[in-house]
Amino acid sequence: MSTVTEPLNLSRPGGVDTGLSQKQLADKYGLAVSGRRPGLFAYTKQLWGRRHFIVAFATARLVAQYTTAKMGQVWQVVTPLLNCAVFYLVFGVILSGNSVPKYIAWLCIGVFIFQFIQSAIQSGTRAISDNLGLIRALHFPRACMPIAFTVIQLQQLLISMVVLVAIVLMNGIMPGTTWFQVIPALVLLCFFNTGLALMMSRVGAKTSDISQLMPFILRTWMYLSGVMYSIQDRVKDAAPWVQKVAEINPASVYMELIRHAMAPIVYSKHHYPDTYQVMPAHIWALAVGWAVVAFAIGYVFFWKAEEEYGRG
Repeated sequence: MSTVTEPLNLSRPGGVDTGLSQKQLADKYGLAVSGRRPGLFAYTKQLWGRRHFIVAFATARLVAQYTTAKMGQVWQVVTPLLNCAVFYLVFGVILSGNSVPKYIAWLCIGVFIFQFIQSAIQSGTRAISDNLGLIRALHFPRACMPIAFTVIQLQQLLISMVVLVAIVLMNGIMPGTTWFQVIPALVLLCFFNTGLALMMSRVGAKTSDISQLMPFILRTWMYLSGVMYSIQDRVKDAAPWVQKVAEINPASVYMELIRHAMAPIVYSKHHYPDTYQVMPAHIWALAVGWAVVAFAIGYVFFWKAEEEYGRG
């Protein structure tokens, strides 16, 4: 003989939890809303626990990125080199108004670094919207996606740096102790890029049209950052506030750091002839400031909408 047992309803009349609201019941039995955003520190701990997934995902995407192209991974280096060639033709030959010595090395450093910034922002903008299937299928901190795409761009830059070093050497610039400054400069730039990627990921998740607008915004930023020409030369006769804006432009700051690190003599003679081979301390201060502010704001801004990604 079998019996059917009715499910226990603790909140029904006569039950032990009679009179308790749903919130009180949830609190009493340790229940939580599915997918609820964790606290900031708990979220950071979860994200750190997924660090191996981030690196593995980034590496796999990087390998797969050029699988359909016959030249494969070579495009990681060819693309910035082609940009350098175009900019050199326009600004180094046709316009030929540059007073920068060793212009090819100076130009290539700027192109490679700005492309790192540009690619991190563009890929971050689409990090959520282009991966909705993965986001809806698996539970993980959503910040893994924009961070992983920033790691992809870093891996591409590191591969390209081999070619960049060769270009600098072929321009007669010998390596020195300042080359070690490239490491902390790139670390700061990575934090800056990650912060921007996190910001744009949230914006891009809600407004997909922003990805169509970003190329125009980034192209304008490139021309205002002195990638192809010395921005200091262009604004030396401008109003003081214009000179200050040009000086604190984060893209210019990071390009200055790496240009000084890899070509200190060339850089210092052109920009700071009175402080030969000495990078002003305020440039490093600006680099640290931009990295901390961008990462902190971007991280909190993204975390605030954690519950919303992949829904709707």
